[in-house]
Amino acid sequence: MHDLDQDDDFDVADHGPSRSQQRRDALAVFDLAEKLVGLTDTQLKRVPLTDSLRDAVQHTRRITQHIARKREIQYLAKLMRRDDEAVAAIRRALEGDRDESRRQAAALHRIEHQRAQLIDGGEAELTAFFARYPQADRQRAQHLIKAARDERAQRRAPAAFREMFQWIKQLESERNTQATQTASLANDPEG
Repeated sequence: MHDLDQDDDFDVADHGPSRSQQRRDALAVFDLAEKLVGLTDTQLKRVPLTDSLRDAVQHTRRITQHIARKREIQYLAKLMRRDDEAVAAIRRALEGDRDESRRQAAALHRIEHQRAQLIDGGEAELTAFFARYPQADRQRAQHLIKAARDERAQRRAPAAFREMFQWIKQLESERNTQATQTASLANDPEG
């Protein structure tokens, strides 16, 4: 009889991950290394890297030949696989950047939607806008709405249309700052 037949406690987990799983894990780290090399300097500064990994990323960025660059990325991935905690921290940092990008894109879409509602809408949309932004200047809003409608009707360059976007963006920024200050005051036990 074989040893496997006699061993009732045989468990696949005792042998570690399969070769296929190891390969998938290695390819995931390779993809992560590629992303690191593709980041801008500003984005790279926000990623927690050891000095040796940061140097390896910088070195890999300087290589322009395709095959040589791929070989260096493979080496970078090999360095990264040596430290599971570093790989996890890098993934968290990149996921956080992606989530932040999504939030920023969603905020810009909301501003675009508000602008479209103001231009295409009537008094009800204007009232809802001032309920959301009580600090907004009513005269400026009406001027920008009229100018944007005129630009569209006359097929002119959208100067007021763009100015309106920037104005709403500024109002939203002020609103978020005020909400943050209010929340911090509410959480301050001495305040």
